[in-house]
Order: sequence, then structure tokens, then C-alpha cells
Amino acid sequence: MPKLRTSPDMISVIIVSIIVIVLMFIPTGFPTNQHSDSVRAAGLVIDTNDAMMYSAGMIRLGDQVCKLEILNGPYKGQIVEGTNRLMGKMEIDKVFQRGDKALVVLETEGDTIRYVNVIDHYRIQVEMILFGAFLALLIWFAGWTGAKAMLSFVLTILTIWKILIPFLLKGWNPIILSMFAVVILTIVIITLVGGFNRKSLAAISGSLAGTVLTCAMAIIFGKYFRIHGAIMPFSETLLYAGYEYLNLTDIFIAATFIGSSGALMDIAIDIAAALDELVQKNPDLSRNEVIKSGFNIGRAVIGTMTTTLLLAYSGGYIALLMIFMAQGTPVANILNLKYVSAEILHTMVGSFGLVTVAPFTAIIAGVLFTAPRVESQFAKGIKRDEVQETRTSFEV
Repeated sequence: MPKLRTSPDMISVIIVSIIVIVLMFIPTGFPTNQHSDSVRAAGLVIDTNDAMMYSAGMIRLGDQVCKLEILNGPYKGQIVEGTNRLMGKMEIDKVFQRGDKALVVLETEGDTIRYVNVIDHYRIQVEMILFGAFLALLIWFAGWTGAKAMLSFVLTILTIWKILIPFLLKGWNPIILSMFAVVILTIVIITLVGGFNRKSLAAISGSLAGTVLTCAMAIIFGKYFRIHGAIMPFSETLLYAGYEYLNLTDIFIAATFIGSSGALMDIAIDIAAALDELVQKNPDLSRNEVIKSGFNIGRAVIGTMTTTLLLAYSGGYIALLMIFMAQGTPVANILNLKYVSAEILHTMVGSFGLVTVAPFTAIIAGVLFTAPRVESQFAKGIKRDEVQETRTSFEV
């Protein structure tokens, strides 16, 4: 019976899959606010009572009473009434209509429902459909590589939620912890997608070199920009929730290089893969020629990636920019505001990392791909036999 050989690629997939399963089940160490006498379920809004709602300008206040039919769980089919409290904040408040689905929390006592809290619109099914469509498209187009990319996607989510966030809440150094998480994810993701080879080694080395530079620049310029980490959304709420010991500024700096690390991996693997293909097609290329080709490829790639970062970071502040335009705010005022300065810091520091990761990867790949390969004794023996046969044939 032939022995089953497992490739290094399959071994890496198995190892990462085991890590993902473990991360899914390990607890975060923080409460879930899920009481033993409460049940979460989906509810169909069959009627609403808006009599206790009132408008104050553009916002709505008061309570909306919703009659719902429970769609799943132990109380499926029961008709209940829940209260939707409006806080006067458009970004938080929600108003239900007949036919909507809502996420509800049922506070129970024995088999009796005491109170129904209407949380928000029920979006889990739509989210799962969107995720499934993305997964199907990725696997259809990229095949096995797409499946590995999705595995790395899930690993990244779980690493952030189950490791990075809990330890940040426990007060660990945000910069060191985040750098450790980025290093591990960079190594695992690039190795998983690219395999165990010199291409992946070049991409990992180039990406991490750019990440270290980005981290250093974020620390240095974050000090001179004098930006407090409280500009991050909901960060002040975090302090009032009992985590006043957190260093929000260090968390802001960590978020700067975390946000650019994905783009750095993208450029590094693009350049490394292109140079690897180039050397495979033409093994006679010199080290300088490979490095020069890497620089040329890098120039083309970073020309669009820097704009990508700008669009990604500024996209969340379109409304703020519209306010500046509508109020005629002077440019000097705009550039000195904390929110704008923070985005400038994000964009420029991330762009520095993008520009430098290209030459880093090109140089490292040039050295690795043109390094002399040590021939095996078997190959040497074959060549000696071929030479001897050639000499014998010539003499004859």
C-alpha cells in the first residue's frame, strides 16, 4: 500500500485550521453581558405604536412600541411587545416598520417573558449571505489559493478579537503587542498563501521591514503632532467604562501601523512573486538585474497604493470635509484640527511604509533569488556520468 505524502502546503493549511478552531473556542476573559435568564432571538415586527414618539427638529425622541413574533429559539411563535427607546442621536437610533426583522433580548423568569428589549435591525442573515457570496467568488476565481486566503482572513479576525483586543483591555503595551500580532500574522498569512519558499521569505522580510519603519515613524511624528488617542471613535467611552488606565495615544499609534500592514503585505508579495517568476523564466539574470527589475515593478505598484491609502483613510470623514466646505473653514484651520491631523499622520506614515517596502523587498528578493544553489550529490553524480559518457563517445 503506497504511503500518503503530505505536502508542506497542506501541512500549513492543517496547522492554521487547528489554530483557527482553537481561537474560536477560547474565551476572551471578558463578560458577554448574556445573563442566564435572557435569550437573544430574531423577531418579526408585525405592528408598531408610534404614539409616544415625537420629533424635535430633525431628530426623534421618545419610545416606539413594537409588537413582534419571535422567529427562533425556545420562544418561537410567541407574540410579544418590546420598547424601542430613541436617544435623539441619528447615528444610534433606529425606527422600525411593519415587516422589519429585529434582534431582541428576552428577559425571562422561569418560562415567562418579563421584558423585551429591541436591540436593532436583524442583519445577521444578510451579512452571512454577503460573506458566502464573497467566499464563493474568491474560491471560484482563485481556487485553492482563494480558500487559503479566506482561511487567513478568518485567522486575522480571530487574532484581533480573541488576542489583540483582550490584551489591550488588560493594559498590555499597545505598540509591542500590536507589533507582535502583525509579525505573526504577516508570517502566517504570506506563508499560507505563498508556501514555504524563497518568495515568501522575501515578501515577509520586506513587509516586516516596512512595518518596523512605519511603527518608528508613527511613534516619532505622533509625538510632534501632539495628537491624543481620544480622537478615536468611542475611546473616551472606553475610559468611562472603567478602563481609565489605558494609554489611548499608544493605541492610536499602534492602529496606525496595523492599518497599513495589510497594504505592505500586498506590495511585498506582489514584488516577490513577480521577481520569482522572472528568475524562474530567466535563471541567468544577475543580482543587480533582479533588483533593478524589482525597483521598476515597485514604482508601478506604489503609484496607486499610496492613493488607495488616502481614499481608505479619508473615506470615513466625507461628512466632516463637507462641513468644512459648507462653512468656509480656512485651509490653515482644517490642517491644524486634530481629526484632520490624525488622518494626515495615518496617510503619510502609511505611505512612507508603502514606498520603502518596495525597495526593501526588491533588494532582499534579489539576494535570495540569485544566491548560489548547492547541488545535491545525486545531481552531481548524474552530471559526472554525463560528462564521462560524452568524453567516451568523443574518443570513439
